[in-house]
Amino acid sequence: MIYLDNAATTRPKPQEVIQAVVDAMQNFGNSGRGSHDEALTAARMIYDTRNSIAKLFGGTKGENVVFTANSTEALNIAIFGLLGPGDHIISTDLEHNSVLRPLYRLAKQGAQLSFLPADKNGQINLQDLEKLVEPNTKAVVCTHASNVTGDLVDITAVGEFCHRHGLLFILDASQSAGVFPINIKEQHIDAVCFTGHKSLLGPQGTGGLCFREGLEIRPWKTGGTGVQSYLTEQPSQYPTRLEAGTLNGHGLAGLHAALKLRLATGIEAFRAHELVLARRFYEGVKKLPGVKIYGNFNVALRAPIVTLNIGDEDAAQISDELDRRFAIATRPGAHCAPRLHKALGTVEQGAVRFSWSWANTEEETDAAIEAVRVLAEECK
Repeated sequence: MIYLDNAATTRPKPQEVIQAVVDAMQNFGNSGRGSHDEALTAARMIYDTRNSIAKLFGGTKGENVVFTANSTEALNIAIFGLLGPGDHIISTDLEHNSVLRPLYRLAKQGAQLSFLPADKNGQINLQDLEKLVEPNTKAVVCTHASNVTGDLVDITAVGEFCHRHGLLFILDASQSAGVFPINIKEQHIDAVCFTGHKSLLGPQGTGGLCFREGLEIRPWKTGGTGVQSYLTEQPSQYPTRLEAGTLNGHGLAGLHAALKLRLATGIEAFRAHELVLARRFYEGVKKLPGVKIYGNFNVALRAPIVTLNIGDEDAAQISDELDRRFAIATRPGAHCAPRLHKALGTVEQGAVRFSWSWANTEEETDAAIEAVRVLAEECK
């Protein structure tokens, strides 16, 4: 089987990650719930993982890294912990439902929303951000890389815009963490929301929120923390303030191993390999009859994603054919990005997404090109 659905979750995981999870399940206690060796071993690993994440995102303190189950939970913590009724929030048509649905809930509570529109090829114009600013604008919430087209948002420009207007900048780095550089301080980012199971190569059930020093985030959930048990409220200090309940220590052990691999090898090496393969596929299919590709490929840097349709064929049917006949795994449908599919005109048809990671090869990519060629010929 050729796995080209890495934007959904990367597969396979490095052996170091798998072994770390196995070792943790055999040996770890519950971090913060005891002073015995098993609990302390888990606590030390989690502490080190916090510091690695802080380093990855530009050197904030490890205590400003909060672990969650995924990007969705991290985005909910950031959005509901920083924004509220009466605030005006700017976002974009590129967003995943992990951003959109929390924002729509806020709107029902009295917040105001504005969206930077995407054109029919999924492009946005950041210069139009100025037109959207209102007296009560509080924040910009946006993705770094579209999970549909792979197009990158210039987060340096967004950060400078937010800094100039005194706005909060909440970044969804689901598709970019571990592949593209992100620096909280230099790019004026207030909070980075990330998942561990995609480009970071960690296990599912891991993710988090990394934020700048001095940011005050209201707790999204409350509960047991292992410390200050006689308080009637959630403890105020980070990271405990935002981490109610037992952490996924076993999964974080895998993320810890993945981060060691990323930081030792360098994110540039992973990115270069993935982008070469995605570009190879794009060049191989772009002129095939009936193939329509979405996104901007006139740039060097983009996420390793190519999304396409063949004629008027239903995307789910094409993806099923790729799986059944060619043993190629892809992702069809709306990709949880409804506003962008409306802009692309693919609400009914959907689109087929191919996405690459560290383990993919040129041979697999060429096989995918040939599969699309066969299907395009049959659909003429």
